[in-house]
Amino acid sequence: MQYKRILLKLSGEALMGDRDYGIDPQRLKEYALEIKQVVDKGIEVAIVIGGGNIFRGVSGAANGMDRVQGDHMGMLATCINGLALQSALEDEGVITRMQTALEIKQVAEPYIKRKANRHLEKGRVVIFGAGTGNPYFTTDTAAVLRAIEINADAILKGTRVDGIYTSDPEKDENAVKFETITFKDVIQKGLKVMDMTAFTLSEENKLPIIVFDMNTNGNLLKLVSGEPIGTIVDHE
Repeated sequence: MQYKRILLKLSGEALMGDRDYGIDPQRLKEYALEIKQVVDKGIEVAIVIGGGNIFRGVSGAANGMDRVQGDHMGMLATCINGLALQSALEDEGVITRMQTALEIKQVAEPYIKRKANRHLEKGRVVIFGAGTGNPYFTTDTAAVLRAIEINADAILKGTRVDGIYTSDPEKDENAVKFETITFKDVIQKGLKVMDMTAFTLSEENKLPIIVFDMNTNGNLLKLVSGEPIGTIVDHE
């Protein structure tokens, strides 16, 4: 296997499937099966999910809501998604623990780095909910932060596009895909991979990011097995 421990970043919108809002049970099942394939190979998996399918703090603020209040609502949305994915994984026989940056002890453990590492060492999937626990920080930043803290080998950002392109491939048929690219080139070319806080944090800690299509069956397993799936962003 190419990696021993990974941090998988999923967007909340990915859980909608073909719906306009909320969670698609079929998409959840598909993701759970993809993750199970990797866990069965002995890969240690941590996950961070966004909450955009339920609520976005930035959108709330744009409509007059207090930004801090809105971000807290967004953090709770990530917990809802985390619980849904946890249930789907456990339906497939994958032992899972959820830890949250906001204390919700009735439904999940508080985030404790040592405990998270112990779960991973025992082969359990760990889902990190509630972002960083602080307003004004995205779940992208939370994903990078947690990946650094647990010493993950890489951040795997699952999207609906099969990598990073010179422009949006869904809008520009002439867009060209990058197989590999440096952090410096991403910034110079103005490509959108993650928000700048998350991206800079990843660059400073020399933590590679792989952007890949999570919606194609078998892609996650192929990626961790060393096949050239998606686009790798690295420091050199």
